[in-house]
Amino acid sequence: MVIFKELVTLLMPFLRNYAQYLFFAHSQDCYKWYTFVQLIILNFPHTTYTMTNITKLSGKFSTSKLFTFFTGALFSAATVLMPSAHAITIIPEAPQINAKGFILIDYTTGKIIAEENADTQLAPASLTKIMTSYIIGKELENGNIKNTDKVMISEQAWAKKFPDSSKMFIEVGTEVPVSLLNQGIIVASGNDACVAMAEHIAGSESAFADLMNAHAEQLGMSSSFFENSHGLDSTSHMTTPRDMATLAIALIREVPDEYAIYKQKSFTYNNIKQYNRNGLLWDKSLNVDGMKTGHTSNAGYSLVTSATKGDMRLVTVVMGTASERARKVESKKLLNYGFRFFETITPYKAGEKFIANRVWMGEKENVDLGIISDTPITIPRGQRKNLKANFELNQQLTAPLAKGTVVGTLFLQLNDEDIAQYPLVTLEEVNEGSLFSRLVDYVKLQFAN
Repeated sequence: MVIFKELVTLLMPFLRNYAQYLFFAHSQDCYKWYTFVQLIILNFPHTTYTMTNITKLSGKFSTSKLFTFFTGALFSAATVLMPSAHAITIIPEAPQINAKGFILIDYTTGKIIAEENADTQLAPASLTKIMTSYIIGKELENGNIKNTDKVMISEQAWAKKFPDSSKMFIEVGTEVPVSLLNQGIIVASGNDACVAMAEHIAGSESAFADLMNAHAEQLGMSSSFFENSHGLDSTSHMTTPRDMATLAIALIREVPDEYAIYKQKSFTYNNIKQYNRNGLLWDKSLNVDGMKTGHTSNAGYSLVTSATKGDMRLVTVVMGTASERARKVESKKLLNYGFRFFETITPYKAGEKFIANRVWMGEKENVDLGIISDTPITIPRGQRKNLKANFELNQQLTAPLAKGTVVGTLFLQLNDEDIAQYPLVTLEEVNEGSLFSRLVDYVKLQFAN
């Protein structure tokens, strides 16, 4: 083995250039070829690896003796570096959730970890207020309203209009700042505050409902329809666990100042102190920092939650449980499952070199390739060692090439299955080479063809 490694080391410069030429020359599809030699260069003399750069095979190869010899040598060397089998980590099935529908999703990657009846239309109850809050956050962000604006409370928004339901206890004819109404919606789940803000933003609650549906369409919430701003039962007022997860993620990402209110545990208005109904905010075993509860006799007990652990954020939607306690228990089961058995990692950072590849007719022989954005993925814990990366070029690389030119696709694979793909771009500019160097490349290409 030692002699073999020393031999490969001595032959490495020749292997690098000749293998690349052979693979290029013998491919009927001249744009794609194996680069197993890159694996040797990056990992030699180690016998284990975490990430492997291997291009996808495309086209057919001829079988000349010389070609067979060098490909055989390269495959043999690669075999030394590759584990004989994947190490399997046992991931149990998601826990049984007693709800009409649920979903567990990673915030960063959008990876769905668990779901059941996620596309079933259900009554959202006060989960509706997440959309009302989202619109308030967008209006504040766009400068259309201000936290200091005073809102005149109409008779339609009067607390007495909502007997036996959650409210902020605002009174008709009074003026209340937007900031307090916003807290009244998020923390106290005030139906009266929802109507007041709907009228302030859109003129009437029905017009605000149109705005809600427009935002829902924009976000891709194709199975949702809103008839009011608060979520009290109405015939066509429906959503799904998947749509609510989409909305929750959008709110966290797009209006972070609005989301910050969701971790507030209590709110006092008119000398009445009300506590946030999201009981998981008090659970010290989890870092839950939002979101919203919902309940009507028709909808049952529902809860949207978001929690973090390290760099990982999960979002859960549990709809239609049997009790206030049940919605907490079922949501916690999902969060614990997600954090215990999955992780979100970023194999490659934006601008990080993935591989150097041959470029023809240029001032240099190789160009650095990478990706323009981070590559976060959610995978089962313990499977990072089985993660591979490969790439496929769109075409032969020929100078001039501008920095940031998309030249192919980077694939991330887990246990030989594609799990994510990203545009592969040039990380540097490559100008045309001299007349002589271009002539040399032209001759090489003629022989290759």
